[in-house]
Amino acid sequence: MSFTLNIETDFSSQEVTEAIRSALEHEKHVARYKIKRYSTICNEFETRFGLSSAELRRNFENGEITNKSNFFDWYAAKRELDHWNKRLEILSGVSF
Repeated sequence: MSFTLNIETDFSSQEVTEAIRSALEHEKHVARYKIKRYSTICNEFETRFGLSSAELRRNFENGEITNKSNFFDWYAAKRELDHWNKRLEILSGVSF
């Protein structure tokens, strides 16, 4: 995919490019941190309950888990993990 980004500023294209590149690198750093944190949470639940996070998410969304309150934190962590993995993949695909 390709698209054009229009920026209204009096700064040079080099300054704008560097600012955007820096912001993207920062966001990738944040995404890696979030992935590490949510992976740890999911791994702890997987060990505790003997179920993969992917199975938990699928079962949770299909209504197969009856006591959802016990699994909500795990489900939320898995959703966030998936979100940040997707975001990092998108950010990693950006090039100048």
